[in-house]
Amino acid sequence: MSDYPHLLAPLDLGFTTLKNRVLMGSMHTGLEETRDWNRVAEFYAERARGEVGLMVTGGIGPNLEGSVLPGAAMMTTDADVTNHKVVTDRVHDAGGKIAMQILHAGRYAYGPKCVAPSPVKSPISPFPPAELDEDGIEKQIQDIADTAARAQKAGYDGVEIMGSEGYFLNQFLVTHTNKRTDRWGGSYENRMRLPVEVVRRTRAAVGAEFIIIYRLSMIDLVPNGSTHEEVVQLAKEVEKAGATIINTGIGWHEARIPTIATSVPRAAFSWVTKKLMGEVSIPVITSNRINTPEVGEDVLATGCADMVSMARPMLADAHFVAKAMAGKSAQIAPCIACNQACLDHTFGGKISSCLVNPRACYETELTVSPATTLKTVAIVGAGPAGLSTAMTAAERGHTVTLFDKADEIGGQLNMAKQVPGKEEFWGLVDWYRTMIKEMGIKVELGRSVSADDLTGFDEVIVATGVMPRDPGIPGQDGENVLSYIDVLRGKAEVGKKVAVVGAGGIGFDVSEFLAHEGESTTLNLPAWMSEWGVTDPSEHRGGLAPEGPQPEAPARQITLLQRKAQKHGKTLGKTTGWIHRAALKMKNVEFVGGVNYEKIDAQGLHVSFGEARENPTLIEADTIVMCAGQLPERSLADGLEAKGITAHVIGGADVASELDAKRAIDQGTRLAATL
Repeated sequence: MSDYPHLLAPLDLGFTTLKNRVLMGSMHTGLEETRDWNRVAEFYAERARGEVGLMVTGGIGPNLEGSVLPGAAMMTTDADVTNHKVVTDRVHDAGGKIAMQILHAGRYAYGPKCVAPSPVKSPISPFPPAELDEDGIEKQIQDIADTAARAQKAGYDGVEIMGSEGYFLNQFLVTHTNKRTDRWGGSYENRMRLPVEVVRRTRAAVGAEFIIIYRLSMIDLVPNGSTHEEVVQLAKEVEKAGATIINTGIGWHEARIPTIATSVPRAAFSWVTKKLMGEVSIPVITSNRINTPEVGEDVLATGCADMVSMARPMLADAHFVAKAMAGKSAQIAPCIACNQACLDHTFGGKISSCLVNPRACYETELTVSPATTLKTVAIVGAGPAGLSTAMTAAERGHTVTLFDKADEIGGQLNMAKQVPGKEEFWGLVDWYRTMIKEMGIKVELGRSVSADDLTGFDEVIVATGVMPRDPGIPGQDGENVLSYIDVLRGKAEVGKKVAVVGAGGIGFDVSEFLAHEGESTTLNLPAWMSEWGVTDPSEHRGGLAPEGPQPEAPARQITLLQRKAQKHGKTLGKTTGWIHRAALKMKNVEFVGGVNYEKIDAQGLHVSFGEARENPTLIEADTIVMCAGQLPERSLADGLEAKGITAHVIGGADVASELDAKRAIDQGTRLAATL
């Protein structure tokens, strides 16, 4: 008997059957844009070997004007068909099924040729769109249908028509972006004409036995968005037009509500999809923040959907489904929804990967193969860098001993997991603990090692992390001054008025930690919805509460300070920085920049401004928390060097740039792959 009878049950689509109820959702990895089709094929084939039921590619443009940006992948020529056949053949040889997403970006397209229902510029693009005339609309419909036909010719098992997230088809649905008065605008029947016609023409182009997924925006989270009744109406018409499956989209890209970041509760929007169940007879897929087999099983068992979409979890672990099938779910590398290596890379114009799994999207480059010469390896430091190195080295057959002076593994992850909204880090540390035991890695905790302790090993790796930087503020040795380490480890009491020195990632984490009291809203869906102003789209258009966000009162009065005269959180992730800023502003945290730290006394923190040190100001505070950056902890590395012992120095001990677990894990994995 399976632990996940709903999740692992087959899904009969009539003309074909999916082996289970797990969809690997579409992700813009940037792989298709490399034109390295072997690399693209291996990425998808690895997930097919991992037993996922159906995969959807990154968005492929149907024409130049609809492409997300110049140079983006399209399916418009016979050469494109030939290239994509490399991918589909590899996936089918691995026993998988794959659909190609057709993505027309509309006014979201990052280029001067973008088009839309009306000339309403997007807030996330500098390019105003051209309003389509009747012939222009006909061209878009035909181009999408032709693209689907080419996808079929290339061997895909189906297509997903992107109709959500605020892209082209979604833009026709709402009056915010559709100001037309012809047959494509005005009444809802007119506004939904385009997506319905696109599905109808696509079905005509590909015949009956080809999967058509329609990605429907279940809750727009923007002003004047669709009502639930309109969503149901569209779903029914899309089914009549020939869709095989309806997939779920949550929120437009311009929405100011987080939808997939780690602070969003797990399965936070499955209730929206559940409202559609029974309204259509074709399968319905739910999505967003479903990252374990247990969550997926619960969502299906409680009738929220017929299938679950997991995108980033398939980056974290290509063999997610296979491990669930084998009863080894504890060994699934967890997606912590950090966005650091996936979405942040995508929006930064880089190839996506995964913080937890640096091999994601680098399957052909970062190979982990058995070592030709087996070695004894000492790794000092059981934080992200040391753990990733230990696991990869052990996987290759080396004998690994992992040392740490702390009594538990995880390093700075153990502080991150204390921050409200970062509860996923608990699972990450648990996974490392599971894998270390599974791989037979010897662990010596609570032990400080010196250079003399490491002389008998073939390879020595120093991953001793960071130590707090000393900002040198007069009075910082006072009783009212704490380190972020003491605060996040719960070793000190903090007053009601707090000044946080340093507005990098740690300063933000400390501020969020101190602003909250009681249960994290990430663990309480109704509280989270109230905090961000999300409501039922049956009651208010787009699912936006008319009263707006209603956060709980802050636990403390906090001032977050930085030396630089720039926007707070400028160095935070591209896709999450705005969330952290908004969350702190909702807690009335005061942002102060461009300061000089003059002194600390019993009254609080004294600062001045600018190079001339003008406008001396007292920031009244009961407690001052130091988050003024980090320096590499290199004492062991220096000791080894003095004794002539060659060591590899990685992670924070190498470069102390914030709490950069992404770089640390990648560096450790790549090093171990070459030992």
